[in-house]
Amino acid sequence: MSRTGDNLANVIQYLSEVHPDRLEKIFQVLRKRVPRIEKVMAEAMPDGRLLLTIKDAPFENPVLSRFASDGTLKMLAYLVLLYDPAPPPFIGIEEPENFLHPRLLYGLAEECRAAAEKGQLLVTTHSPFFLNALQPKEARVLYRDEGGYTQVATAGDITGINEFMSEGALLGDLWLEGHFGVGDPLVNQGAPKRDIFS
Repeated sequence: MSRTGDNLANVIQYLSEVHPDRLEKIFQVLRKRVPRIEKVMAEAMPDGRLLLTIKDAPFENPVLSRFASDGTLKMLAYLVLLYDPAPPPFIGIEEPENFLHPRLLYGLAEECRAAAEKGQLLVTTHSPFFLNALQPKEARVLYRDEGGYTQVATAGDITGINEFMSEGALLGDLWLEGHFGVGDPLVNQGAPKRDIFS
């Protein structure tokens, strides 16, 4: 898939011809997350272009993808990336929370975890809902030090985080409640307000 995802129809067509089982798995997951989606099709036009259409259960005819929900298209694109039969060595996803219902982010984070077993995956997010699906060793907090340089802390290395998690806390909730002690733009300009490491 291209960086912008503008060739999604081509990728769907390729998967339907070469990896139909993988494409069906993608559609199964999509149907669980986007109710009433029946089919996604890449249809060839007489001039050779491919049109991506989406068939929604209540309607008789499919609609062109440009008239579909941005969230539906984003979820489809993420699933195509994460279920790629020949995944690239590195996948970067920026702010998956944009256009997606917050309750879909937990499942997407789990899909990302599974995909990370086959290659490197970097997801940037400002969503506590996405973070709630992660373990402390999987999350990094970026902040700027007093010299203006970007620093990185692993959430699991921050004092108290692992203990809270062992008692049933969720990572995104701890972040919102200020337990990271760093990376909050409203507190100390994002820099640590205390020694965050044990």
